[in-house]
Amino acid sequence: MDDGRSLTLTLPDEAATLALGRALARALELTDPAQAVLLLGGLGAGKTTLVRALVPALPGGEDARVSSPSFNIMNLYPTDPETAHFDLYRLEGLGPDETLLEYLHDPGLLVVVEWAQYLDRAHWPAGHLLLEWPEGAPVRTVVLTAAGKKAKETLRALEIDYGAPAR
Repeated sequence: MDDGRSLTLTLPDEAATLALGRALARALELTDPAQAVLLLGGLGAGKTTLVRALVPALPGGEDARVSSPSFNIMNLYPTDPETAHFDLYRLEGLGPDETLLEYLHDPGLLVVVEWAQYLDRAHWPAGHLLLEWPEGAPVRTVVLTAAGKKAKETLRALEIDYGAPAR
């Protein structure tokens, strides 16, 4: 589903994960913030930490109170465009409902999905930026993979902050 463009970053601590969230916000602003960002990783990987830095760094997000939407599945944040933040941990083994699918494919939103591995890939937006924290890596890393034009542009913008060309 991806087009092969990826970037691997080392995130040795929480500060590095927060910095990536802010860098991602800048990259989205430079390209088009209305897109899908899918986060895959185990417990404690840094998914919610990344979102805690991303949302306040977006226009209108200064006062957003970001928390994991584990129990209500989705939080909406007053950014421009609005951010729909999903946590699909509780959906493991269940199919998505129509409301979830509508938000996932809304072209006017920034959609951020934690635990995207619990959503059948057939439901993933065709264009998305995938951030995957591989389990068992000796050093915490995240692999960013772009699928679609907007995501490729966002990944290129992130390269500027990190000084590493995507493959």
